[in-house]
Amino acid sequence: MSGHLPVMLNEVLQALSPRDGAQYVDGTFGGGGYSSAILEAADCTVLGIDRDPDAIARGQALVERFAGRLTLVQGEFSAMDQFAQESDGVVLDLGVSSFQFDQPARGFSFREDGPLDMRMSLSGESAADVVNNADERTLSLIISRYGEEKNARRIARAIIAARPVTGTMQLAKIVSEAQGPAALRHAIHPATRTFQGLRIHVNDELGELERGLDAALRILKPEGRLVVVSFHSLEDRIVKQFLGSRSTAAPRASRHAPAAAPAKPAFQLLTKGAQTPSFEEIETNPRARSAKLRAGIKLAA
Repeated sequence: MSGHLPVMLNEVLQALSPRDGAQYVDGTFGGGGYSSAILEAADCTVLGIDRDPDAIARGQALVERFAGRLTLVQGEFSAMDQFAQESDGVVLDLGVSSFQFDQPARGFSFREDGPLDMRMSLSGESAADVVNNADERTLSLIISRYGEEKNARRIARAIIAARPVTGTMQLAKIVSEAQGPAALRHAIHPATRTFQGLRIHVNDELGELERGLDAALRILKPEGRLVVVSFHSLEDRIVKQFLGSRSTAAPRASRHAPAAAPAKPAFQLLTKGAQTPSFEEIETNPRARSAKLRAGIKLAA
């Protein structure tokens, strides 16, 4: 699995704490980095899920290597409760895998020219469909909400004026020119946030995350562990709120309301706040720069 460096691997293993005889779900199999490390750390089994058929095809070598201990399923991790009835641990590595990002034909990056695709599952609406068919308001909202881009309206107008837009470098050029020369002086490329917004929209990444966290809660056994690595504030906020709201008893809505039994927390937090990668890891793997890890242990009902 060359070319793939699993982010915060040591921290993930420490939080997950693999043990012999346990069953784990790697909801974002990708290059198989987490799955391999879990299987090497203990005599356990792993169910790997990925909606990208290319990831499942690549992973067959690992299925053979770990004979009978690794099972791969193509699908969305939000449906993990359809693939597994119970689990001792669930790990999620959100966002785009290195393989997806490094293949121009997948359309996730503008470092090399490729078609405007961005579909993790290789099916459904593509980024080109959105860019060429959405009205200005919809396009602006996508770029603003999911890309957190302050110049979203100006960018949307420029995209519509340049239609049809079919390639990644063509789109990057349109976005850069719409923001003017000053944007080129920033640390990140002017098109980065627009590409992020389109990718998140095309793959419904935030909805998938919300549904996936709920599914993980359903299949985790008592003392089961949930470990999530996110890469931008929108993802991290969802994970933080999910774990935070389920790690303390819910307050009463009103002092005038009838007394009710307090809701029992579902998780004990494993991390106070989010863990971040070490300086050494960032130096070795720049993709880890924005990573944040949050984890919790499921409490008995």
